[in-house]
Amino acid sequence: MKAGKMKNIFTAIIIFFLLENISPAQTDFEFEGYFQNLPVFQFVPSELSSLYGVNKNIQLNLSRLRIKPVIYLGENGRINIEAESDILFYKELTGLFQTESGKTNRQIINLKWQEDNSHFTFVNFIDRLYFRQGFNWGSLVIGRQRISWGTGRIWNPTDLFNPINPATFYKTEKDGADAVSLKIAAGNFTDLNLVFNPQEKINQSNFGFRFRTNLLEYDFSIISGRFDERYVLGGDFAGNLGEAGVRGEGIYYFEQDAKKAFAKFILGIDYQFTPKFYALAEYHYNGEGKTKKYEYEFNRLLKGEILNLSQSYLAVSAMYNASALLVLNFTNINNLIDGSSLFNLRGDYSLTENSYLDFGVQYFLGEKFSEYWYYPSSIYLLFEYYF
Repeated sequence: MKAGKMKNIFTAIIIFFLLENISPAQTDFEFEGYFQNLPVFQFVPSELSSLYGVNKNIQLNLSRLRIKPVIYLGENGRINIEAESDILFYKELTGLFQTESGKTNRQIINLKWQEDNSHFTFVNFIDRLYFRQGFNWGSLVIGRQRISWGTGRIWNPTDLFNPINPATFYKTEKDGADAVSLKIAAGNFTDLNLVFNPQEKINQSNFGFRFRTNLLEYDFSIISGRFDERYVLGGDFAGNLGEAGVRGEGIYYFEQDAKKAFAKFILGIDYQFTPKFYALAEYHYNGEGKTKKYEYEFNRLLKGEILNLSQSYLAVSAMYNASALLVLNFTNINNLIDGSSLFNLRGDYSLTENSYLDFGVQYFLGEKFSEYWYYPSSIYLLFEYYF
């Protein structure tokens, strides 16, 4: 099928379902959203500033307005929309804050409009636009949506649609994927999710399934399909071990000739030590990563094609409710191959019932050309208002 034809077919399907199900006499409307303002101060090491071609100290400000209207259509049907406008002001910009214009590799339709100036980037985009119809046996979702697979708290190797780099503190939502998602319920805690993610060339489209069930008070899933012209097989689990929570997920990628096969997995444990103190630890093996820092594929990281450069990681995280209004969060991620690490300390303060002020420090430590050496350390504030 010619490039672009699949995009037109997918667009026509969305429009058909929207028009077919909109009846003014049966519709209801809901509207909510939020505004965020994020001033950031970055501190760039000397060698890194030369690499980026920027000064050692950088100031920037990111403002985000996200609206989330929902149109309810008759019985068990609805249209969800999430649209966002972002303004990034800066004098200089490191590569990690730069935004790619256009769509992601899980989107077939470009719903992003971007304007770049010498000191600001203005972006409008539609991140969710889907029709959902519920049935007594499950649900059908068509359009740009969030598909959440996996059980990990820091990493999600089985999330084949919307993964986020855990070092990206300024990103809130996962990117939407253009897909048709069918979920078939087969009893309590058991369902089958079938997903088709079209590409402009039909033979390069992604598709897969996730079968989930519960056994001996553990949730289990099996995942398989074809993504990025590679076959995948994996699964996940979550449950309790004594009073602690345990979880894991893993996936194996292979091609037909099996010459480029690799695996990714996580194992995690968390525990509520007191009503105020919670902590977790998570190990991540990334078979796609490198064992030598001079082989790192940093360009792929900047493009969003991969989330980590190396093979072995350990993360620890803790949350402490200091008061009814203040929550403190700490995260440390260690690259066990090259010794570099990330530290993030953040406080979330509730100003009012629907507004918050967060403050944080993200510090990176590592030898030259190690993974976390590439990231500038940051101090940031985050004001959030929900409506």
